[in-house]
Amino acid sequence: MVRACRDATKKAKAHLELKLARDVKNNKKGFFKYISSKRKTRDNVGPLLNEAGVLVTEDAEKTELLNAFFASVFSSKAGPQESQALEVREEALREDDFALVEEDSVMDRLSDLDVHKSMGPDGMHPRVLRELADVIAEPLSIIFERSWRTGEVPEDWRKASVTPIFKKGKRTTQGTTGRSASPPSWER
Repeated sequence: MVRACRDATKKAKAHLELKLARDVKNNKKGFFKYISSKRKTRDNVGPLLNEAGVLVTEDAEKTELLNAFFASVFSSKAGPQESQALEVREEALREDDFALVEEDSVMDRLSDLDVHKSMGPDGMHPRVLRELADVIAEPLSIIFERSWRTGEVPEDWRKASVTPIFKKGKRTTQGTTGRSASPPSWER
């Protein structure tokens, strides 16, 4: 009896995995959900060393520590040479030099969105964007066009969810205590 149950379970599992593999193009979400459920380890960001060499274990403190590190590496301040280069580029580029962002191309991109993907940091699900493509394509094309011409990105589009991923080295090292020739242990 136990053997029959074990065999039936193995057969059902094999059938499920085969079905998921065959339908992966149409059901990516289901496939990756199954794969995620089979992972044995669920790693979060481990303890980190702060600048004083003290081990930080609280999530809020780790977040602040990683945020400070990323902010120190990715600076938005332009030096004098960069600002001069920007002015030269602005003079060289005229409105005639830019390609138009046409409503049809925006609608095509929206229509090609995968509805099985999860929503982004903006909270908009791809299914909503896809179903409203004919309504939102025109305003989006105007926003894209204006952004392209001015070189500015709307403030809301600059927000992102940053998740550090352990790469190599010691897990407690995050790169803020002394810069060395080796790459940081965490990447964006």
